[in-house]
Amino acid sequence: MIHINDLVCRMGARTLLEGASAHIPQGQRVGLVGRNGTGKTTLFRILMGDRQPDGGSVTIRPRASITEVAQEAPDGDTPVLECVLEADRERTDLLRELEGEPSAARLAFIHERLAVIEAHSAPARAATILCGLGFPPATHDRPVGTFSGGWRMRVALARALFVRADILLLDEPTNHLDLEATLWLESFLASCPGTVLVISHDRELLNRAVNRILHLENGRLVSYAGNFDRFERTRAERQDHQARAIAKQAEERRHLQAFVDRFRAKATKARQAQSRLRRIEKLQPIAPVIDDRVVPFDFPDPDILPPPLVLLEDAVAGYDGVPVLKGLNLRIDMDDRIALLGANGNGKSTLAKILSGRLKPMEGSMRVPGKLRVGYFAQHQQDELREGESPLQHGLRLMGDLAEVRVRAHLARFGFDADRVRTPVGNLSGGEKARLLIALATRDAPHILVLDEPTNHLDIDARESLMRALNAFRGAVVLVSHDPRLVDMVADRLWLVDGGRVSPFDGDMDDYRRLLLDRARAARREEASESRERAEARASGGVSGGNSGDARARRRAAAEERTRLAPLRKKVEEAEKRVAGFEREKAALEAALADPALYEGPSDRAQELQKALGEVARSLAAAEDAWVQASEALEEAAAGSESDGA
Repeated sequence: MIHINDLVCRMGARTLLEGASAHIPQGQRVGLVGRNGTGKTTLFRILMGDRQPDGGSVTIRPRASITEVAQEAPDGDTPVLECVLEADRERTDLLRELEGEPSAARLAFIHERLAVIEAHSAPARAATILCGLGFPPATHDRPVGTFSGGWRMRVALARALFVRADILLLDEPTNHLDLEATLWLESFLASCPGTVLVISHDRELLNRAVNRILHLENGRLVSYAGNFDRFERTRAERQDHQARAIAKQAEERRHLQAFVDRFRAKATKARQAQSRLRRIEKLQPIAPVIDDRVVPFDFPDPDILPPPLVLLEDAVAGYDGVPVLKGLNLRIDMDDRIALLGANGNGKSTLAKILSGRLKPMEGSMRVPGKLRVGYFAQHQQDELREGESPLQHGLRLMGDLAEVRVRAHLARFGFDADRVRTPVGNLSGGEKARLLIALATRDAPHILVLDEPTNHLDIDARESLMRALNAFRGAVVLVSHDPRLVDMVADRLWLVDGGRVSPFDGDMDDYRRLLLDRARAARREEASESRERAEARASGGVSGGNSGDARARRRAAAEERTRLAPLRKKVEEAEKRVAGFEREKAALEAALADPALYEGPSDRAQELQKALGEVARSLAAAEDAWVQASEALEEAAAGSESDGA
């Protein structure tokens, strides 16, 4: 499908790609990984044809369609659902052509082509994608422009997922998603029939949704079979093997050189010495696997305060007199590690603002010690950074009571050395800006760290470094994150923000995942039940009043209607059972793949399970489609009875 051949790409004096080569077969789901700034997005630009390489070539199968998420969020008065449907240009153009007066031959072609691309099911498929990304059905008719920038980027993602392209490129697709939408996206990509390349620092996504890792490092591409966990193990083994090979070669070189130094001057040993010199010259140096320095995070420890740090009693939180959260009875102590769960828009950020003191309760009480210090980080704060100022200038402005040497020392704890500390913020990467904001948030050694989506611009190694620093931090942590691994490894308490309330969640992230899947299944069943009820109501409606003969006629007609619709209802029930069966099988495979013991044995078993998971995911998608079609057939049949009766 895609051949990358000796690719070279430079940005100014810096070389991003140098001799990069890889082959991506059709149907592969590939995770492109590497440190921030190594050239992953640049490689995407080359694949899309938006940038020409300085050397080498990229070959893509002829006539293969390729799509990506638009960099600019859609806007305007177009309803959300229609905006997604318009992404399929062929369907849109064919439907527009139907509104005119095409010839008979052209009309036949249009209808045939619409059937081939399954245009009739497009609205349902677009609605399913929107619901999966967090848009309730009631919002599908809202104009795109009425949503915030983050939600409009979700619409852009929905458009890319809706288009059935041969090649789908996704660059950090989870950045604007909450955990619920991220879990749905994992499932969607795992069953995607086309070729997928995804740049992501979300470890769980790379474990559940891809079957190959393409690692970009030192300008080269190296391909690894399997998910991210397997990539890490394989790479670690490769590093260990190379380290041992380098040590063995160094020992051989030392031994040969010692012989040469000892016997070079002796005529009887001259020939052997020259032979060993030639062997030394032939020893090709083994290139070590170079790991760049991991981005540091090192939080200053606060002084100890008596508990509780925060006590909320019957508090109400909201904006402009409109409550968002009610009945808040919460307590935070010094050693707490709390993660907030819940869909976007349920009030997680509102609670984070209450806990950080940036929002006052509308009702109730909030008690905190007088000396309490809270460090607050939110992703939108990047907009508040001054592009022309350096990290040092930001630090001096916000830490004006400290000497410059102490400001420098604090920034150095977050990776800003003597060079980067004077770099204008406008020239920093997204990850470096995030680190600067976290450094500024912790400048006064806070007792509580409130972090609202801190990992959006951090690569995997930086996320691991952040995780270790949070676990070592001696204060309390309140975390909002769509990264399940970060939540799993840091939080020991989970609070569920849902329905205007905040309550403890008794379980771990696997339990929360199962809760979300159960809710999704219940919603689908309720939707199907409502469809059946509407169909039955339409079928039996319109007949009322009359004498006993009329009543008997109505009962007889209803019985005949039930008999006629029984086969269709049976198909719906059978389809529901198949969906439930595949869901159970998928959950069992995911549980098996999540077992660490699996990866301690031969890799074949993990590959088999990963392949089986992909097949089950595809079967589940087909079963769900069959279920939807059976439900629609039942509803249409019932509606037809109503029109016949009329």
